[in-house]
Amino acid sequence: MNAVTAIERPVNTARLRGFVTAFADLLATTRDERAILESGRSLLARLIATDDWLPEAFAKPSPERYQQYLLHCDSRERFSVVSFVWGPGQSTPIHDHTVWGLVGVLRGTERVERFRREPTGALVPDGEDLLHEGAVDAVSPRIGDIHRVTNGRAEAPSVSIHVYGANIGAVERATYAPDGTSKSFISGYANSVVPNLWDRSK
Repeated sequence: MNAVTAIERPVNTARLRGFVTAFADLLATTRDERAILESGRSLLARLIATDDWLPEAFAKPSPERYQQYLLHCDSRERFSVVSFVWGPGQSTPIHDHTVWGLVGVLRGTERVERFRREPTGALVPDGEDLLHEGAVDAVSPRIGDIHRVTNGRAEAPSVSIHVYGANIGAVERATYAPDGTSKSFISGYANSVVPNLWDRSK
C-alpha cells in the first residue's frame, strides 16, 4: 500500500511576480525614499491583502528561532523581498537595518517595540505597536531604524513580508543591548532555494 503524502495547496506565484515587477518599476522612476516608502506601502498592502501566493516552504517556523526566507532579490540588489516567520513566543533581538524597509503582516500579529539612541549612546523606548494582518510598517535610518519584533500570538506562528532597499541578508547590521552596546551581524537567509516566479508556461 502506498503511503499517502501531503499535497501542498496551489499557490498563485503570479501575484508575487507582479509585485516584484511593480517594485522594480517603482525604483526605476525614483530614488527618493519618501516616494519609495509611500508607493511601496500601497504595493505591499495589495500583495498581503490576499493570502494565496506564499509557498508553504517559505512559511515554516522553526522551534529554535525565527526564520528569514529570501523570496526575491533584484539582480542589481536594489531591493529584496523576504518572509519572516515567528513561532509562538519568538522574538528578534533589538536590531537595526541601515536601509529603508517595509513590513507587511500576512498572517497573525506582530508586536513592534521601537527604540532611539540618546546622545550618550543608550537606547530608550520610542513607542510600540501591535500590527495585525494587513498592516504595513516602515523603517529607515531617516524615520527610525531600531526595533525589536515579537510574535503577537502565543500559540501560533505569525508571518510577515518585508521589502528592503538592499540584499538584506548580505548587509552588515547591528544588534543592541539596552545600554546601546552594539554587535555586528550579517543575517543571511534560512533557505538555499527561492520560489520559481518565472515559469509562465502553466
